[in-house]
Amino acid sequence: MVKALGEDLPKEKFDELEKFIDSMQTTKGALIEILHKAQDIFGYLPRDVQLYIARKLGIPGAEVYGVVSFYSYFTTKPRGKHTISVCMGTACFVKGAERIATKLKEKLGIEADEITKDGLFTLKYVRCIGACGLAPVVMVDDKVFGRVKEDEIDEILDKYRS
Repeated sequence: MVKALGEDLPKEKFDELEKFIDSMQTTKGALIEILHKAQDIFGYLPRDVQLYIARKLGIPGAEVYGVVSFYSYFTTKPRGKHTISVCMGTACFVKGAERIATKLKEKLGIEADEITKDGLFTLKYVRCIGACGLAPVVMVDDKVFGRVKEDEIDEILDKYRS
């Protein structure tokens, strides 16, 4: 076990990440690919994982953190099993995304960037999903739900609860 911000991160996960990095032809220009793999393995990118990657690639930790903090896909905090993203782009906002977000917060009992008590869901707001014609849009993991109405939220959540 490796301690990270009060957590124990399994050595096996570091071993898996090391094996992935070592299997690459070259790591030059591969930071984003490695971060994706690390997030797949750990579920998020805590500081210790970022520093491990920096050491393996021979680059500053600040460079790794800069990439992690720039892209909204990456997270430094644990997430629930399913990530619910509410698009807050202009088209979605105008078509009621704020009401959808409020309803989701109420149903899940959490605020944005929090995890439900059962560890099943994380709620987050995103700038734009790129499906403006389907506004308002909610994404659960990689599935897009378009023209979402408040009364459809229970049905959407139930698909992921079972």
